[in-house]
Amino acid sequence: TMTKIVIFMGYFGNVNHSFEMEIIPASKIVVQIGEMLVLTCNTTGCASPSFSWRTQMDHPLGGTVNNYRTYSTLTMNPVSIENYNDYLCTAFCNEKGKKEKSIKVELYSFPSDPVIEISTSLVAGEPATVICKIPDVFPSDRLEVLLMKEGHTLHAKDFSEDDSRNKETKTVTYSFNPTTEDIGKEITCVAKLPIANMDFEPKERVTSLKLNANFGPQNTIITVSPSNFTVEGNPLKLTCVTESNPPAQVVWSKHLADGNIEHFIENNVLSIPHARFTDSGLYICEVINLVTNKTEKATVDIFIQAPPKNTTLSIFPSSVVKQGESVTISCTSADVPAVQITLRKKIGDVITTLETEDGKYTIDKAQLKDAGIYECISINKLGKQGPWDLLVLYPSENVKEGENVTITCSTYSNPPSQMVLKKVHQEREIILPSVNGTFTLYNVTKNDTGKYLLDVFNEVGNNIKVIEIAVIGKSMYYLKLILFAPSNEFSDISQKYSIAIPVVAILIYMSRKAKINGSYSLVKALRLKV
Repeated sequence: TMTKIVIFMGYFGNVNHSFEMEIIPASKIVVQIGEMLVLTCNTTGCASPSFSWRTQMDHPLGGTVNNYRTYSTLTMNPVSIENYNDYLCTAFCNEKGKKEKSIKVELYSFPSDPVIEISTSLVAGEPATVICKIPDVFPSDRLEVLLMKEGHTLHAKDFSEDDSRNKETKTVTYSFNPTTEDIGKEITCVAKLPIANMDFEPKERVTSLKLNANFGPQNTIITVSPSNFTVEGNPLKLTCVTESNPPAQVVWSKHLADGNIEHFIENNVLSIPHARFTDSGLYICEVINLVTNKTEKATVDIFIQAPPKNTTLSIFPSSVVKQGESVTISCTSADVPAVQITLRKKIGDVITTLETEDGKYTIDKAQLKDAGIYECISINKLGKQGPWDLLVLYPSENVKEGENVTITCSTYSNPPSQMVLKKVHQEREIILPSVNGTFTLYNVTKNDTGKYLLDVFNEVGNNIKVIEIAVIGKSMYYLKLILFAPSNEFSDISQKYSIAIPVVAILIYMSRKAKINGSYSLVKALRLKV
């Protein structure tokens, strides 16, 4: 954009005055390089003057002269650095002599606002350089530059010792370590070019730039709502909070019990609508700033509380052992918080609580008195599971032919159950009578070897136990107990009507009181083919 300066003053007429002249503007003018300048040499008191223009030291004029009746102009369009000079105008009047006047033309160049540059992407805590450039400035020795942050001066520089005689771009640099607090604050470059008698704008130019320092991630934490201790079934929300610019990428993971790591979505919020006990564990939030190439991690332990689960009752090595052998009864429950395990022995209405170690109860030398039903109960503040029961059989050691065997069956059911004991032959089944659930085999022989089915039933369902008895010689005896659960059909009925199917406990006693040789006989036996 060219700015045109036209200064004109003339006098017309033949008024009889003394011969005078003037230069317009007066003795000095300051003009910006690239603009247009018109100098006017005007006379009075002379009808037909003549004019001449020259520079001090006879430099080229660098402009165009136009003479009119009583005045002359020198036009410089555009003004260049060569026009920095003193100009002399001489006016001649024949009978009145000559007049001379001079004017000093001073130049400057200050065409645009400063430009702020940053040498690299700002990273909090790492050195950076701010550069302020003032384009095409002249004269440089008048230039003053301030670098400021939020109104506070960071750096000041003047170019008073610069002797450049041409317009140039001047640069001011400042190095500093940005902090996270610098984000959003303004860096301002103020350039001033004060020239005497310069009564026009701009005398200074200003440019500002907001800092945007990259940093982080840092101060990374995980917040948990409602709490990292919560009850199974409740919603759970984990939020990863970090300070980072630009925003960090988030990756969730969880340490599994087997040492592996499970990865989740890349989002700062991890939601679990219905927490399960298996959601317990160590959660890790890893945040990554892809610009600064820095990472940070935060961890939190999540504990999902639940009532006892998967309570089981087992016996090792077997529920059938010989007297004198060691047996361990174990009650275990899923690893839920604060589970209390109770193991107890039940014979009839007599219940005895046993002292266990981690839910285990060991009998070093099993005796007949140790036979019975063992119950397991697991409980915590959220609920309980059990009792579960397990039948333990301990047959006598060294049962011989001719001895009596008593099988006693007790049931727990609603409505009350009936029971039948059958001896299975290849050709027929023999039903043995009972007295209050007790079956007695007298004077056992090898012929008593075989399968015996105990069927306990009510209108809801039934429970069958198969007993294998083998009588070998007069010195060896063993039995094997096989348990069969009722069919699904009966289980469904049981759940629907809340009626219990039979639960059977069997105790087998061997008696050596009767030792009659020969085959056995059943007391009041009733043999029926089924």
